[in-house]
Amino acid sequence: MIVAILLSVVQTVPDKPLLLAERLFCNGGWLQIFLISLYGAFLAYKMIPRESRTRWRLRSWTVFSIVFYTQLMLGIAVDSIFLFSGKLHVPVPAILIAGPLYRFSSWFMIILFLSTLMLTGPAWCSHLSYFGSLDAAAAGRKKRVRSKDFSYRQKIFILIFTVAVALILRFISGSENIATLLAILFGVTGLGIIILVSRKRGYMYHCSNFCPLGTVVNHIKFISPFRFIITDKCTKCYACTKSCKYQALTPSLINRRKIGMTCTYCGDCLANCRDNAFEYKFFNISPQNAEMLWITITVILHSLFISIARV
Repeated sequence: MIVAILLSVVQTVPDKPLLLAERLFCNGGWLQIFLISLYGAFLAYKMIPRESRTRWRLRSWTVFSIVFYTQLMLGIAVDSIFLFSGKLHVPVPAILIAGPLYRFSSWFMIILFLSTLMLTGPAWCSHLSYFGSLDAAAAGRKKRVRSKDFSYRQKIFILIFTVAVALILRFISGSENIATLLAILFGVTGLGIIILVSRKRGYMYHCSNFCPLGTVVNHIKFISPFRFIITDKCTKCYACTKSCKYQALTPSLINRRKIGMTCTYCGDCLANCRDNAFEYKFFNISPQNAEMLWITITVILHSLFISIARV
């Protein structure tokens, strides 16, 4: 119902149609709203049980990326009507940071990004990033290399480098062609890391150690009131470390009863925990209700994004 209400606003308020089906045929947006609302309700039903959450999170994330990249390819090869703004931009997560700094415009995605952080914290990195789903697919389900704590210095360096390059190009009035080339090179590097490193090690190295947008999420996710914690029920069995693909649960962290900053609240560890030691927190409501609320809001955002998130 909430998805239908919010998409109805998207359908009726803007002068230019934002829903793809409305661009293709008259009143097609209403059909799209109906179908996406059904999809959201079905996905919430499947993701609420802990036992099936990981499976359906990865499936829905894959669907999200397939929709995104299919529309991108159609926008390039067929018609710009498949692109959100009608203009092609390089689909690399770092551009969400570098693009507005370079152009000093295009703030819509920044506002959308910050809104998701305020509502669900780091769900962007486990449900909404079209690049992240590629990293998850490459890492697979079975961890092949015991993960170490992530490299904090490396993450900060890449973020600073991304911001610095964008600002330098702006100050020297660097051409769009140079900016686009650098963005493509950054994206190709990221894909290389996904294929060569994440696939080999069995955890999401790109998202945990390379992506500058992920670093921003790691630091400002606490603007959301949601929290994910380890309680004193933990017996340090380390079973959860086998399910975490974000390097947020390692033996050294578990020994300190601490969750790493790269945690995305995805909940993959919940089904593996024998002691029920992980909990979602949201003000003073019960952990069970906090968990259900987080899943519900995240599925709503996922459903909205799959409708309007295009290049």
